[in-house]
Amino acid sequence: MTSPLASSEQPGPPGRPGPAETSFTLRAAHVLDATGRFGEPLDVAVRDGVVRAVGPRLGLDRDAVDIDARDLWLMPGVVDCHAHVTQSTYDQFELVTAPLSARYLQTADALRASLQGGVTYLRDAGGADAGIRDALVAGSVPGPRLAVCIVALSRSGRHGDGGILGPGLESADDVLGPDYPGRPPHSVVEAGGLPAAVRGVLRAGADWVMIYASGGVMSTRPGSPDFQFGQPELAAAVAEATRYRRPVMMHALGERAVVAAVAAGARSVEHGLGLSERAAAAMAVRGVTLVPTLTPYRDLAALAGTGVLPGWAVERAEASATSLAETIAVARAAGVPIALGSDARHRTRHGANLAEISQLRRAGLTAPEALLAATATGARLCGVGDQLGRIAVGYTFDAILLDEDPADLRLFEQPGAVGGVFLGGRPMLAHPRLPASMTGPATAPTRPVPNAVDRAAAGRVLPSGPATG
Repeated sequence: MTSPLASSEQPGPPGRPGPAETSFTLRAAHVLDATGRFGEPLDVAVRDGVVRAVGPRLGLDRDAVDIDARDLWLMPGVVDCHAHVTQSTYDQFELVTAPLSARYLQTADALRASLQGGVTYLRDAGGADAGIRDALVAGSVPGPRLAVCIVALSRSGRHGDGGILGPGLESADDVLGPDYPGRPPHSVVEAGGLPAAVRGVLRAGADWVMIYASGGVMSTRPGSPDFQFGQPELAAAVAEATRYRRPVMMHALGERAVVAAVAAGARSVEHGLGLSERAAAAMAVRGVTLVPTLTPYRDLAALAGTGVLPGWAVERAEASATSLAETIAVARAAGVPIALGSDARHRTRHGANLAEISQLRRAGLTAPEALLAATATGARLCGVGDQLGRIAVGYTFDAILLDEDPADLRLFEQPGAVGGVFLGGRPMLAHPRLPASMTGPATAPTRPVPNAVDRAAAGRVLPSGPATG
């Protein structure tokens, strides 16, 4: 399996920016620190894409470019821990009628928009496969560093199985990514079949395993979201993933599903609506991260009065929106790590991922907590916290520049809030203050960095042959 999180950096094609263009010093920028606050102006020296010094009035270097960053705000690139880059619409008719080629060209647009919107690392929660990830590594298309789970695993007939209810119409394909040669099965039909499904996604090159431990707000069956797999099944799936040094993320709503996910060994709980004190305490003890994805629930609530949603979904959407603050409050009080996830799955949301920072603030996090959720905490969850997520000596320079003080964080809801984006020291969205020598085609390779999982798994053998039980 080829993983951009495990492979060494490859040189870019001729004509792309070289090492000289990744050596520079930003002068007098307001820099986000380890506490999630912007302090007094500091200089940041970047050499070959890595931060080498941070401090006031650093010395001159004739081999590096000096950049005036006065009255600019510098922070790490955002780590989006939950998005779906292969989906660009909520319209099911469009999803099932668009040619596969169109879907993947739209994916390229989503990746480009996400990067230029300030996301430099993205964990796709279902849809993107190893080919998309590896195309980013090769520099075929611009986009953030990408971790993939290929498909999200579901119980047949439950949330996430891709079924479309209608008069005589039933779809067996997952709308997040239509079936194609080489795509592993995502729907578990037989009892005890979850570990085999895990092996299928690992063989296809997954960096993470994603499992639906419960139903969701928009599950096709009215009523409370159901419990999809028993805790022993989930534990067996995690054990299978652990054999191959791959972490597991679980979609879980409600106390029962969250407790089962945590007990089974999930590294993160996605959404987590209805989080109870008991479930939050279990997460905190085991260091399980909550990725709450607030924006889509607010979007659903906004649709509740438009007539677009069926009656049972209106009630669910409104109830979900009112529980967002309570979910965050319970998690925060228990000391649960919280990481940003936009759940972007619409063409108007790809590139607007950073609005989730403001939503975290609205839901009860302090501004520093929300900024850390979007950077250091997300990087730590994704296993790259020792190289990404901070502006600090020894860290890869994945960063964004803001022209305004983000103070109350509402700035992140505004289109064009991000004025510049760097990936491994290369400008992928060139700020106007950058000299011409640093600006060029923003299609450089994504400069993969090995995460802790891959370093520990060097020499591993992944499943081969039929992925059967």
